[in-house]
Amino acid sequence: MTKPLGKHLILDIWGEVASFPFWNMDSAAEMFVNAAEAAGATVLTHRWHHFGEGHGYTGVVILAESHISVHTWPEKGYAAIDIFMCGDCDPLSTKDIIYDFYKPLDITTTLTERGVEL
Repeated sequence: MTKPLGKHLILDIWGEVASFPFWNMDSAAEMFVNAAEAAGATVLTHRWHHFGEGHGYTGVVILAESHISVHTWPEKGYAAIDIFMCGDCDPLSTKDIIYDFYKPLDITTTLTERGVEL
């Protein structure tokens, strides 16, 4: 059996519309860096942008092993999160940290193996 080159975890997180995490970019940035490190990834840098009062944020954590990205819609109580990691890193190990932060009411999780030789 061939080991995939990477694993791509996609999280659709739904929570309370007025929930703090969907608005607070600085706390999210810190949480995603911690989640990456917990997965065994090497954080190279991260970049964030807040869309202003009453709006959400988007961010990316660049890893030696790929990336984590997030985009929030606080007015909908929704966050779209992608975690792509290669090597020995395990994107699934980020889930508890992310869930503890967002405190979701509903979650859709998709895990895809990438770069599998045919």
